Amino acid sequence: MKAIIILSLFFFSSCESQVKKFESKPFKEPIKVNMEANREVATFAGGCFWCTEAIFLEVKGVESVTSGYIGGTIPNPTYKEVCTGTTGHAEGIQIVYNPQEVQYEDLLEIFFGTHDPATLNRQGADVGTQYRSEIFYYSADQKDKAENYIQLIEKEGLYAKPIVTQVSAATKFYPAEDYHQNYYNENATQGYCQMVIAPKLEKLRKYYKSKLK
Repeated sequence: MKAIIILSLFFFSSCESQVKKFESKPFKEPIKVNMEANREVATFAGGCFWCTEAIFLEVKGVESVTSGYIGGTIPNPTYKEVCTGTTGHAEGIQIVYNPQEVQYEDLLEIFFGTHDPATLNRQGADVGTQYRSEIFYYSADQKDKAENYIQLIEKEGLYAKPIVTQVSAATKFYPAEDYHQNYYNENATQGYCQMVIAPKLEKLRKYYKSKLK
């Protein structure tokens, strides 16, 4: 497997500061994925989920992307609670994809190529454990592929610092509040979207054109 990692510097600002006008409402149940034949799930955390959601919505073979919270210790977390950094949850995305159109390795390549996996608990100006880099696996195969990919990146010396991305067994995934879903497409003119997400999408379209819809 050959890694094609596009290293880019992006300008970030705090997600939390952009949504103070919204009220956080808890979800009573974690997300349940109704899987059809030949569909699989991948869950990644790589900073603010507005960015990661927008990126993977453009990937060929990806049928849905849900922003939410995973890896924490309390049930039914709200955005306000997760933003305190005390619940243990990461801002993550759950991807339903067709493996006949896109491989898990392709998703890993894009995941590592569009965020900084060598900075602990931080992406740009977004700081805290909720912005950590983490892969949540659903099978031994996904675990092996994620760990092998990290070893490959480190072997190629693409980062001056060690990779800090965690690889963990998937826990309950709680969907974020409705206003977080499809955030970029619903708020493309908003400041954070223009300054942070739009440049990331431009680079995605430039370097991963063959993997996009």
